[in-house]
Amino acid sequence: MARIKEDIKEEFEVWEKEDLLNGCQAVSHGVRLADVDVIAAYPIRPYTEVMDVLSKIIADGELDAEYIIADSEHSQFEIVKHASSVGARAFAGSSGTGWMYGFEALVVTATDRLPPLFLVGNRALDDPGAFGVEHNDAMAVRDMGWLICWVTTAQEALEHVLIGYRVAEDKRVRMPMGLAMDGAFLTHSQHMVQMPTKEAVERFLPVYDLGKRRLHPDNPITIAPQVNEDWVMELRRQNWEAARRAKKVIVEAYEEFNGIFGPRYSSPFFTEFMTGDAEAVMIGLGALAMPARTAVRRLREQGQKVGYVNLRWFRPFPTQELRECLGRFKAVGVIDRDFAHGSPDSGGILLHEIRSCLYPLEDRPNIINFITGLGGRDVSIDDCIRMYDLTLQAKDGEVEDEFVTWIGVRE
Repeated sequence: MARIKEDIKEEFEVWEKEDLLNGCQAVSHGVRLADVDVIAAYPIRPYTEVMDVLSKIIADGELDAEYIIADSEHSQFEIVKHASSVGARAFAGSSGTGWMYGFEALVVTATDRLPPLFLVGNRALDDPGAFGVEHNDAMAVRDMGWLICWVTTAQEALEHVLIGYRVAEDKRVRMPMGLAMDGAFLTHSQHMVQMPTKEAVERFLPVYDLGKRRLHPDNPITIAPQVNEDWVMELRRQNWEAARRAKKVIVEAYEEFNGIFGPRYSSPFFTEFMTGDAEAVMIGLGALAMPARTAVRRLREQGQKVGYVNLRWFRPFPTQELRECLGRFKAVGVIDRDFAHGSPDSGGILLHEIRSCLYPLEDRPNIINFITGLGGRDVSIDDCIRMYDLTLQAKDGEVEDEFVTWIGVRE
């Protein structure tokens, strides 16, 4: 077992065991280790197993929590919001259209500055009906005052339940946390997962404390008053400032996490793969990292100087950090597993974030965009090699007006 020294002489176990878990199961154990107080459930695919496993964990006496079956996603999110307001660490989740159905509650949770954690098992939006992964569901709250983070493995999923609560509940932040996970490709795929000990988690994750903002009969306060033009601007500004402060808190949280569990994350916001001498890189979210990294290895064997950047935190967006990272390359291919019909240049959502981020650079890289993997369609290694080929072409010349390529679509 790994050990860590705390203060001068005190030692304690960091890792308890290793299990074969899928992404849903890993999140469930993250919730258990975080000692969540209230869980609201209205499960739909592909995140259903999270609630199945949590019900068993509670039934087996491994977690003392209120497990409330809701009558809809909207009710589920309202339960969690109110539980958070009275000082309970709270958890819920959803996917695709279920996430949309509860949108009113999701917006209010953010504007009330409450910090529950929600799993978003990324799923396509109906119609037509589809259970496969797209990223539009989680991205829908990107401008509402949410923290949004994508994980790539089941291990990251478990660890980011803990990191998510640590950041969201910090008194400088207090924003809801959206933990996004690619449906099927991660929710249902199995990985070997190291399970941290309860003692190590307690060293990292403080007890949830809303302080003077806790709703209680002995502390009469007003939540969500009707203020209209009198105070809305000021409240919006407070949320804006909280989102700006969140970046510093995220950095602190990863430093503390690495200090307890070992140097697991070189950067809080994204991970670079074989980018040291790269001339062209691609950047994407979630499980796209798996075929993209394999493509990098194969192209490296052919002498191509390519790399991959896996973006983890989407909100707050790591503007300065990505600017310094991506500004080193001659070309950047942005992979969008989302759609933004009618957007500037008909590009994807992530493209516009990246292009806006890089715009102030005088010597900015050429940027092209790929839209792929919608509705759960597989993104193969060959697809990624094709995207790298196009990105390498872009480094040698000006980007044409039509620079968005749909990959894997039938003509």
